[in-house]
Amino acid sequence: MAKTERVATKKTAAAPRKVRSRKLTAEVSKAVHAVLDKKGADVVVLDLRDTPAFTDFFVLCSGNSQRQVKAIADAVEETLRAAKLRPAHVEGYDRADWVLMDYFSFIVHVFTPQTRSFYALERLWGDAQRIDVTDDTFRKKTPSA
Repeated sequence: MAKTERVATKKTAAAPRKVRSRKLTAEVSKAVHAVLDKKGADVVVLDLRDTPAFTDFFVLCSGNSQRQVKAIADAVEETLRAAKLRPAHVEGYDRADWVLMDYFSFIVHVFTPQTRSFYALERLWGDAQRIDVTDDTFRKKTPSA
C-alpha cells in the first residue's frame, strides 16, 4: 500500500467579489437633484444592491417643517414625472412627517428631523453603502436633471 502524503496548503484569499458600480442611476440622480432644489437637509443615498433588500436605493432627506416635507415630495414627483416615471405608491403625504415614495428600484423617504431620528433608517440598513450628498459635491459630479 502506498503511503499518502499530507501536503500543507496555504490558505489563499477568497476570489474577489464582483463589485457593482457605485454610480447612481439617472432616476436616483434626478430625485436627489429635486431634493436639493428644495433645500432638503441631510441628504443620504443608501446603496442596497449588495444587501438582501427589496429595492436598489433609498434616498433619505429631511425637511425642516411639514410644509417643506410636502414641497420636497412634490418636487421629486414632478421631476420624475417629467422623465416619464411615476411612483408605484406614496404613503404619508397627508401627515407629512414621513413621506415614502416607491419607484420600485428606489424609494425616496422625506422626513421631519424628529421622525427621521426616531426611525433611524440609516442605522437599520447599516449594511448598505452610505453615500452622503452635499449640494456642491453632488452637482459637480452629476449633470443637471
